Amino acid sequence: MSAPRTELKSTGYEIFIGLLSVLSILNLILVYAVVSDPGLQQILNVMNLLFSGIFLGDFTYRISTAPSAGAYFFKHFGWADLLASLPFPQAKILRVFRLVRVARLLRDVGPRTIWRSITRDRAGSALLLLLLMGILVLEFGSLAILKVEEYAEGANITSASDALWYTIVTISTVGYGDQYPVTEAGRFIGTGIIIIGVGIFGTFTGYLANLFLSPRKGDDSAAATSTTDAPAPVDATTDVASAAGEKASAAPVGSGAQPAGSAATLDDLRTLLARSEASLAEVKVLLGGGSDAADAAPA
Repeated sequence: MSAPRTELKSTGYEIFIGLLSVLSILNLILVYAVVSDPGLQQILNVMNLLFSGIFLGDFTYRISTAPSAGAYFFKHFGWADLLASLPFPQAKILRVFRLVRVARLLRDVGPRTIWRSITRDRAGSALLLLLLMGILVLEFGSLAILKVEEYAEGANITSASDALWYTIVTISTVGYGDQYPVTEAGRFIGTGIIIIGVGIFGTFTGYLANLFLSPRKGDDSAAATSTTDAPAPVDATTDVASAAGEKASAAPVGSGAQPAGSAATLDDLRTLLARSEASLAEVKVLLGGGSDAADAAPA
């Protein structure tokens, strides 16, 4: 029986990395397809640098969480992940190994299990989907807006930096207005970027609010446990009475000897009875004196 593939992460994460690998390989093809336009080529180079940073973070995450860093690096193509994350065109072809890993995962797990795992972790899957959509809109929105606006009359989006800046500002719904399309096609593309950007940031804001404001499951269970196990408040008088009852019940039945606590209690009762009798006698004397004085008074 073969050892489990410990470098594999969650299904949604592996699919996300696989789609980014496909997009990065597509960028290599697009670089040679738009070689005549330096602006479009510069956008693709910027996106390739972004992909390299993401893949380098993915490699660091995998090797730091793998039970055996050596097994991941040498046996499970970790070296290919490292080389593919470097910003060199010759090494980017090694990103095919990521596609092989995702294809093997999809084949071994099966579509039903994949769908079940994605729907079970809806929050994490939604976050990865938002990141993927943001990257797609950033790349193809910048390419499209620069393509239609670059040589238009009166255009102010004429370079790769202008196109990337306009797309980022539009996706984030900030809208500075310093860069804007002047052609009909450019406005149509800008409208699509605005609609998608509102959806992305609205969903992302809801995810963050749910992440930071909703109570954790562990805290809820701990609070419920503490509430259930907390002892009921006991009145001090009840506690003393129960303690006295326990002492009295602890005394042996039918024995002549009494505990010291019981003897002290009987002495206290005798003292209280004596004081009560004395008080009653004084009250009788006072009442009797008052009656005699009333009889002696002249009519």
